[in-house]
Amino acid sequence: MEVYRLWKGMGIDMSFSGTVKEELAAQVSSARHCQLAELAALLHFAGGTCENDAHLCLETENEAVERKCFTLLKKTFNIDNVVTQGANMQRKSRLLPDDREEARVIQALHLYDGTGSRVALESPVNVLLIKNSCCLRAYLRGVFLCAGSMSDPEKSYHLEFVCNHRAQAEQLQGIIQEFQIEAKLIKRKKYEVVYLKEGAGIVDLLNVMGAHVSLMNLENLRIVKEMRNSINRRVNCETANISKTVTAASKQIEDILFIRDRYGFDNLPDNLRQMAEVRLEHPDAALKELGEYLEPKVGKSGVNHRLRRLSELADTIRL
Repeated sequence: MEVYRLWKGMGIDMSFSGTVKEELAAQVSSARHCQLAELAALLHFAGGTCENDAHLCLETENEAVERKCFTLLKKTFNIDNVVTQGANMQRKSRLLPDDREEARVIQALHLYDGTGSRVALESPVNVLLIKNSCCLRAYLRGVFLCAGSMSDPEKSYHLEFVCNHRAQAEQLQGIIQEFQIEAKLIKRKKYEVVYLKEGAGIVDLLNVMGAHVSLMNLENLRIVKEMRNSINRRVNCETANISKTVTAASKQIEDILFIRDRYGFDNLPDNLRQMAEVRLEHPDAALKELGEYLEPKVGKSGVNHRLRRLSELADTIRL
């Protein structure tokens, strides 16, 4: 059973976006360069500074981001002594209490520029960390954990990343487009939002990030939705055809009654008289069915031709 429907069936308040993040949070790349790329994403999008901008902090209430950050620090740097922020976010705490360990992390994530000064976390991630395709995928996982969200695909297709700065958003948009996925950028109030609205593009991005279970859940939902839409279109089409047929039949009967009362069936040729009588006897019948009642039997086009002649005759008499 798919995870999303399982949670909904159990009454657990977990959005589709939440299931994607839980899946991504559980993934840890085996390669150190990919771990660094994802850790950089976490710090650039959920990190900050404290103690007069001297030290790194993790500014998030998202437990999945905290867990992933601590896991990556452990696996990449063998660092255990990290500090959790706390749910109330009223006090910023240093992520790494040890100066030497913090320096190692800053150095590895290229948070120093060429002059030895600290790079602002709001700036784009250093391109040296995302040279490889696998690192780009890891980076996107980290960014989605911090800044990504997705609407319920049962209602609409929309995935977005909310960025605080234009340069970050433009870099993110470029990375997504490197995988041949169309991503758009828009300013929303004080934020820069990179978004996707096509179901196929969202599926491709989930695949790129490695959210394969969520991808399959989304594909299943898309199939059901497409089937539902197809059925609705067919029903609407059939309803429109029925309405059109009923309207046409009503007009035919109106014309035939007018001919009967103002002209008389005796003045009609035998083929038109028989057609008029059959239509009055079977007001709800389709053209093909009407042709079966005639002697000799007539095809659909023949029936349509005779009814059209009766309509033209009625219009002439009205003049």
